[in-house]
Amino acid sequence: MEQKPKGTRDILPNVIRKWHFMEEMARKLAKQYNIDEIRTPTFENETLYNRSVGESSDIVTKEMYTFKDKGGRSLALRPEGTAGVVRAFLENGLFNNAQPTKVFYIANNFRYENTQAGRFREFSQFGVEYFGSQEPIVDAEQIIMASKYLAMLGINNVELQINSIGCPKCRANFNSALREFAHAHKDELCQDCNKRMETNPLRMLDCKNEKCQMVLRQAPKLSDYLCDECKQHFKSVLSILDSRKIKYSINTNLVRGLDYYTKTVFEFVAMLEDKPITVCGGGRYDKLVAEIGGNDVPACGFACGLDRLVYLIDDKMIAPKDFVYIANTPDVSITEVLAVAEVLRSADIAVETNLTNRSFKAQMKYADKICANKVVILGQKEIDSGEFVVKNLRLGSECTMKASDLVKYIKLDSESIKKITKTFSD
Repeated sequence: MEQKPKGTRDILPNVIRKWHFMEEMARKLAKQYNIDEIRTPTFENETLYNRSVGESSDIVTKEMYTFKDKGGRSLALRPEGTAGVVRAFLENGLFNNAQPTKVFYIANNFRYENTQAGRFREFSQFGVEYFGSQEPIVDAEQIIMASKYLAMLGINNVELQINSIGCPKCRANFNSALREFAHAHKDELCQDCNKRMETNPLRMLDCKNEKCQMVLRQAPKLSDYLCDECKQHFKSVLSILDSRKIKYSINTNLVRGLDYYTKTVFEFVAMLEDKPITVCGGGRYDKLVAEIGGNDVPACGFACGLDRLVYLIDDKMIAPKDFVYIANTPDVSITEVLAVAEVLRSADIAVETNLTNRSFKAQMKYADKICANKVVILGQKEIDSGEFVVKNLRLGSECTMKASDLVKYIKLDSESIKKITKTFSD
């Protein structure tokens, strides 16, 4: 029997409603902040990610899925969302529009990495990108937005960690000091860190090796090397968060795993199976647009890992499925059943009918088993009289009504159920 590739997963019907909920809340949030959707290709030229993510990053050196097409072109499956959005921003001339440009996406990404709870080789992200403003309010608004999104999902037990990694100018001084420190402790650092100390010292701070982390706790602090502009920018971001009562902790070793970040970086960390996991992260990337070939356009963005968030969403956040089952007696033809069903469906009511020729008694048992909230009984008597019996399986009640009132009753009853089971997303 064929099995799915390692690192992928089947999202089954009993879980997909959580995904719909996450996507619905993402679109609702984007609407509140007047953000338009963008969709970019699943694969891009490999050079795009080499230039943007960084040739020394783990994504490029270890995790990217690359291939050559029949024309000999080197392509890569999308490992993250930002680079493709920046490319689209430039290629389609969005920089000519009134700025800032604000876009969001819900997209699948691909990385060859170790699989564990909430981490897959094919994974989904909800991401937001802003272009055209270097103001601290942009950084703060995105952090507030990400915090609000998690709250809309009912996920509140998270820690916001934040840091500033400065601009390329002040970071160059820090890299020199960090490289000097690393050389003095190279025998205590892992092989990857020994490579990074030469190519990109900042990447050492992102090493997951516990021994390396213990050594690097004694390393110079990036915060001591920030220029006055970067210090003031970070101070302003924190001041705005304070004004909105957003709790955070400053993590001076937080650098994120991508080379394009500048100034503000942040992560929201939650506990999954007693282990800390990053469920959302982002930051400012003021030099990336120019790096990919455009003008110097400041930008900032974040992404939430939906594969991780789905583990943290309480089932109570998802409203019960609301649909009607039409149970027909043997003397009623399927065409008569379909006529009633299509009237209800045209009124945007979900309907299921007897597709396997069950007896009337078996239909009632089946409706209960699949958790239909209402059953419309359709017999010749009901057709002749123009009145239907509607059983509410959740409340254990029933009523009789005219055919002309059926749609109105079901829709009103559905709205009542929605109000009763309303989530905390408002």
